[in-house]
Amino acid sequence: MLRKILKLAGYFLLAAFLVVTLAFSARQSRHVACRNIEIEFNENELIKTSREEVARLISAADNKLVGKELRDINAEAIEKEIEKHQAILKAEVFKVVAKDSTSYKGILGVRVKHREPALRVMSSSGTYYLDKTGEKIPISSNYTANVLVASGYFTEDYAKNELLSFVQFLEDNPFWKAQIEQIYVENDGNVIVTPLVGDHLIEMGTLDNFQEKLRNMKAFYEQFLVHNNWDKYKMVSVKYKNQIIAKKK
Repeated sequence: MLRKILKLAGYFLLAAFLVVTLAFSARQSRHVACRNIEIEFNENELIKTSREEVARLISAADNKLVGKELRDINAEAIEKEIEKHQAILKAEVFKVVAKDSTSYKGILGVRVKHREPALRVMSSSGTYYLDKTGEKIPISSNYTANVLVASGYFTEDYAKNELLSFVQFLEDNPFWKAQIEQIYVENDGNVIVTPLVGDHLIEMGTLDNFQEKLRNMKAFYEQFLVHNNWDKYKMVSVKYKNQIIAKKK
C-alpha cells in the first residue's frame, strides 16, 4: 500500500514539474526574436524564381524581420507580397522556435510553390508562359520550361481562350503529346502544327472541332503513313470537315 502511495506521489511530482517547466518555456519562447529566414521550394518544379528574388519580396513586405520578435511578424502580409509575383502560385510563412543548449532562437520559414507552365507563347502580342488556368508567367533568365511553343500572329485572349484548351488536349493524349512539337498561327488565323515524326506539316484551319480534326489525322497516319511513308508529304490538311487533303513533295 505504501509503495502505491509513493508511486502515485512520484507521478504527481513529475506532472507538476512538467507543468512548471512548460510554463517557464512558454514565457521564454514568447519573446523569441527572428534570427534567420529560411526559403524552400521544390527543386523539381518546371520554373522557379531564385532565392534572392524571394528574399527581395520578403524584404518588400518587412525589411526589419531579423531581430523582430516572432509574435510581431505579420505572416499573412508577407505571403500576400510574395504571391504578387506572377511566377508564384502560393506562399506559406511559418514561425519556428528552436532551442539550443542555452537559449531559444526564432526562424521564419517561407515555403514557395511556383506556377506550372502549360504553354510558351512567342507571338506578335508578346513572349510569356501560360499556366493551366490561363495565368500569365513572365519569361526570366532564371528558368526555362520544356513545354509546347506557340508562335505567330495572335492576341493574349486568343492564347488563353483558344490555344490553351488545344494544348491541354494534346498534353492529355499520349499519342499527340509525343507527336506535336510546335504550333504556328498565321495572320488569317490558320493554325499549322509541326509534328516530331515525319517531314510534313499539319494544317488545322481554325481550332473549331480540333478533336475531330485530330481524330481524322490519326486515322490518316494509321492508314497511309504506317508503311514508312512519313516523308512523302509536305502538308496534310484537316481544315475542312470530313476531308483530308495530303500534298506530296
